[in-house]
Amino acid sequence: QAPLTESGGGLVQAGGSLRLSCRSSIRPYSSHVIGWFRQAPGKEREFVSSMRWGAGQKYYADSVKGRFTISKDTSAYSVHLQMNGLTPEDTAVYYCGRGSNPQEFRVWGQGTQVTVSS
Repeated sequence: QAPLTESGGGLVQAGGSLRLSCRSSIRPYSSHVIGWFRQAPGKEREFVSSMRWGAGQKYYADSVKGRFTISKDTSAYSVHLQMNGLTPEDTAVYYCGRGSNPQEFRVWGQGTQVTVSS
């Protein structure tokens, strides 16, 4: 079983919304951080958002603050990323990851494509 499974990507028009989900195959430790990076064509993978599983601290890249919201579903071992006000610059493959630090993940999902048309 894959350690992390993403869902929710797709095609949306600029200004639209999408909700990504990431389900962990194991019960996350309270110290775990789960979140998202993204990689656009020809660019390096960049941090998007993450949250500490136990305490719930949330972290966001400046580029998504005020537009994206991360949340968790404890009973489902899942983290969700609500993305509003999408722009073509948000087009990328979004990867869910899990680690011990907000921007350092050791375990990754397979990625889900998000495409925003202008």
